[in-house]
Amino acid sequence: MEHQGEFNLSLSDYWLVVRKRWGLIALVLAFAVGAAIAVTRFTTPLYLSTTKIFVSTQASDNPSDLLQGSSFTQQRVKSYADLVTSPSVLSPVVRELGLRVPHDTLVKRITATVPLNEVIIQIDVLDESRFNAARIANRLAMSLTQKVADIESPLSGAASPVKLSIVQPGSLASKPDSPKPLLNYALGLFVGFVLGLGLAVLLETLDVRIRSSKDVEDLGSSTILGGIVYNQAFTKTPLVVSTHPKSRKAEAFRQLRTNIQFVEAAEGRKTVVVSSAVPGDGKTTTITNLALAFADTGKRVIVVDGDLRKPKLHKTMGIEGSVGLTNYLIGQATLEDVVQVWGTSALSVLPAGKIPPNPSELLGSDAMAALLEKLEANYDVVLIDTAPLLPVTDAAILSRITGGVVMVVSVGKTTKPEIRTAVSHLTAVDGKLLGFVMNRIPTKGAQAYQYRYANKDGYSVSGAYGERYDQIYGEDLTPVETDKRPRRSQKG
Repeated sequence: MEHQGEFNLSLSDYWLVVRKRWGLIALVLAFAVGAAIAVTRFTTPLYLSTTKIFVSTQASDNPSDLLQGSSFTQQRVKSYADLVTSPSVLSPVVRELGLRVPHDTLVKRITATVPLNEVIIQIDVLDESRFNAARIANRLAMSLTQKVADIESPLSGAASPVKLSIVQPGSLASKPDSPKPLLNYALGLFVGFVLGLGLAVLLETLDVRIRSSKDVEDLGSSTILGGIVYNQAFTKTPLVVSTHPKSRKAEAFRQLRTNIQFVEAAEGRKTVVVSSAVPGDGKTTTITNLALAFADTGKRVIVVDGDLRKPKLHKTMGIEGSVGLTNYLIGQATLEDVVQVWGTSALSVLPAGKIPPNPSELLGSDAMAALLEKLEANYDVVLIDTAPLLPVTDAAILSRITGGVVMVVSVGKTTKPEIRTAVSHLTAVDGKLLGFVMNRIPTKGAQAYQYRYANKDGYSVSGAYGERYDQIYGEDLTPVETDKRPRRSQKG
């Protein structure tokens, strides 16, 4: 899809809008068809009767007179047609037939036309009664004939040189001319679909939530490092890399790990900050599974809870979090006291500890910079979970002393203005944005086909990719028994 305010959509975009918002389109379509049915049902039927009048001049053997007479007739015939609804022609018809229809209504039901380059006047009359329609049409033809004869008669009392002859009298209609049910229903379908599609496209275009990878790349000028599919079955077991290693979601985290390894190699730093624009985008779940994916390769990994405002890492990983980073930074504990090893893996965890009154100052202190140097010396990968970028500056501060920030974006929740502002916060402090992680990608429904991600390393995730992965490996929902009991690390 294009940016907000731009209506330059491709055919595939329109098809996606139809698939995604078919309920809205169907509702508008049903309303339009219902309106067409109501109009057809409650509109009074009108019957049509048509009469035709031929206009001629007196015959002559002289070719010149014939030519002049033909030219005269073509010039006059339009004027004669205009007389049909004039009071001088219409009033006698009303009196003779005893019509009780208002004059304005009657005039609207009478139409007199002259086909191009012809000398025939066609009078069409609509009426609620097919008998009245025929009577009015025939009586109008006779009244017009008499009126033209009176107008064109010479002062000498001779016969009129113009003659009007009724060549087709008005007949009884077999069915109403209006309303036309099939036409009304077809028009209702067409108008309903166009209005429904237009409203759906308008809502889609004005929707500022992130809907595709292109939305993010255009805002941040950075690549998509990974896409994490959504699976409601894992809401209560967030550590899917450990509990459901064969699942599609676990594979997505392994793909993310691979791409971040390329970024680490390019930046020459071991430390990566994981953040988001706003709370609730899934950054903590992302960083914990990413850490597990790195640990599965045999690397020495430590994940640090740098969210000193609302720390959640210790809860997600099921460890004690009362002592941690803040205690070390203010000199209350040694690194050996606060670092915990998760399970039997090569993954270490440094929880946040007590919430300090000055989180930004602590994260930007010399003690924090020295800690990062020490961690990089002892571990292969250092991952830091931080507070969201929009509310506070913690992640922006850390971006200056680390390899950069990986921003987690929640599909269908995070908005474009939020990402744009978050990126500007990093730019303001010369921080490095390494890339984005698209989280909660739908795998079912119309939106699943919208999310396809690819980069130079060949990574790709989409609804179709996920289906293919399930066909090969299956969606393993059996938890893997893992020793999650934390133990103190003796490593500095």
